[in-house]
Amino acid sequence: MITPNSPFLQKHPEIQLPLQSTPTSVSVAEAVVTMLRELGVEYAFGVSGGAIAPLWSALEASKIQVLHFRHETGAAFAAAEAYFASDRPVVIFTTTGPGLTNAITGLLSARWEGAKVIFISPSTSSPQRGRWAFQETSGYTMPVSGLFTSGSLFHYAHTLESGEELPQVSRRLEAGLNQPGGFVAHVSIPTGIQSSPTKALPAIGRLAIGTMTASEAEIAQAAELLSEGEFAIWVGFGARKAAGMIRQLAERSGAPVMCSARGKGVFPEDHSQFLGVTGFGGHGSVLNYMQEYLPKRVLVLGTRLGEFTSFWSPMMVPEEGGFIHVDLDPTVFGVAYPHAETLGICSDIGAFVTSLLKYFPEGSHHSPRGLQPEPLIAPSLGQSPIHPEVLMAAIQAVIVDGSDAVVMTEAGNSFAWGTHTLRFAQPDRYRTSMGFGSMGHAGTGVLGAALGRNGKAVAILGDGSMLMNSEVSTAVQYGIPAVWIVLNDSHYNMCHQGMRMLGHKHVDANIPDTDFAAIARAMGAEGVRIKCESEVREALQQAMQSQMPVVLDVRIDPSQKAPIGSRIKSLKSQEKVAA
Repeated sequence: MITPNSPFLQKHPEIQLPLQSTPTSVSVAEAVVTMLRELGVEYAFGVSGGAIAPLWSALEASKIQVLHFRHETGAAFAAAEAYFASDRPVVIFTTTGPGLTNAITGLLSARWEGAKVIFISPSTSSPQRGRWAFQETSGYTMPVSGLFTSGSLFHYAHTLESGEELPQVSRRLEAGLNQPGGFVAHVSIPTGIQSSPTKALPAIGRLAIGTMTASEAEIAQAAELLSEGEFAIWVGFGARKAAGMIRQLAERSGAPVMCSARGKGVFPEDHSQFLGVTGFGGHGSVLNYMQEYLPKRVLVLGTRLGEFTSFWSPMMVPEEGGFIHVDLDPTVFGVAYPHAETLGICSDIGAFVTSLLKYFPEGSHHSPRGLQPEPLIAPSLGQSPIHPEVLMAAIQAVIVDGSDAVVMTEAGNSFAWGTHTLRFAQPDRYRTSMGFGSMGHAGTGVLGAALGRNGKAVAILGDGSMLMNSEVSTAVQYGIPAVWIVLNDSHYNMCHQGMRMLGHKHVDANIPDTDFAAIARAMGAEGVRIKCESEVREALQQAMQSQMPVVLDVRIDPSQKAPIGSRIKSLKSQEKVAA
């Protein structure tokens, strides 16, 4: 290397070296925020604290929009839903100790749901570790495995002990965010490191990851098997980006289509070939079809066929041909139904269906067979308290059909009523957490959904969930037009009804009467208490027109049983196996 003082240049003064610029030193916190911005992050949700102060300050000074939540779990739920609404990664930040542990439920849910989020937390600086520092976060006080290492919680985890590690960390984050499927990462930065200077800047934008596609031989094999007889299509949330192509395949082949609860709207629920929703809150028309028409095979697209999607019912297995299962995750094949014949194909759903369409040309339409779910007809009779089906019929008319809002349902009877009664004609309009199923997911995730899509989002949830975690105050602070529809029956009613259906009579699942409308108004939101069926539609219309956060406290009839029979049947079968 030739330097300005080298003997060669002293002999040749006519040669001038270009001026060398010295890299500007910035703090690690500032470099991390630059990295996050270059990774496409637009939002950071979290709760602050002294240990995260340098990074929090750097976030606030950046172009990333920072929202300060009331609880870390709510911030994590909102971050996952903001990702699904915007298709952009979202940051979650916390402080040490309980800040980190409070976020775990939301982070696990993000992992189960397939979201892409980056969790940034502080940890205790090296000189203070093992000395009982305040909220000490280190291997002395917390399990390192799982929290600070890659595994079942985080796809990638790293503790940043030096700014010089940033290029390596940024490359790993970029690779994870560009891979198909979800990606949940954790970068822990000791408080002392956040303020330290660094000249190592992240290296972003140099990776290109192609789409995972099946081979032509696999496509041809699948087409041959599907052409041997009648088949049905079973779609899940993982197929949502291939909705248009799946509709073409169904219409060209005449195949009826069923969906998981998370897959509602991937195939239009008002289509003549739609069978219904499978599993929890699903429709009897699906099982009727499987028993009456006996399809030779079922083409499974983008669902793991977990308990709430299938209840592992043997009636969903074609007796003759089994499943052709297409998914990005090769570990799902044959797991739900280990005894069923299964051809597993690892591929992006859109790429697979696009290739498969060549074997079903236009004009090859067959007469479809199917049994559609019964339509919901629930005219309001002015009853008080309100029948849940009357409320759902009004939500269908005003919100589902009358707007483009995202609708979320919470774990519990709200999930069952929404999945069973509401009908969606487009993907990405209905969101629910079927896997992890945490209470609080919809009540706080609704903020992320509204922000991510820059529009209305509606959460349907029970009074138990609303008392647990709702973030109404956060929505007021940032002017987020979220709507909460609270099914207020003074019960944990899924537990109350479910325990009786299981034969356990003496349980306490009561909740003292709560006026959620009054609480909402006290926090600065709009709050309306609805006591009579004749008031429902007008209240819904006003809530959808409002630009403020709105809480609708709906007094529903607790005696009306939710469509949870399939769940009860599954629990009873598990009790028999255990016995």
